[in-house]
Amino acid sequence: MVELQPMYIDGKPFTAVTVQLPKTNLMAVYSDKGYIMCGALDIAFFNEKLADRGIIAGKAVGVRIIDQLLSAPLDSVTLAAEKCGIKAGMIGRDALLKMSD
Repeated sequence: MVELQPMYIDGKPFTAVTVQLPKTNLMAVYSDKGYIMCGALDIAFFNEKLADRGIIAGKAVGVRIIDQLLSAPLDSVTLAAEKCGIKAGMIGRDALLKMSD
């Protein structure tokens, strides 16, 4: 099952996506500039193989629902995210707001 949920954080629009798979869920919250995602996101791959694309993204681990993804500290972020002021340890919600600036 795939669930799309529009949401607002401090009045700014985002979309939450949950893909329910056997024994796990894939989750992301995104805007037109970037996204945060659950532990399935391979930040090292993005930084090593896709750095030229400038993908702004962060990964939180150990989350099972969208609310946890929003409140969890990011475990790692892409190089492009760092250039926008998004750092590992930043709460997901705060990273999304930085992406919307």
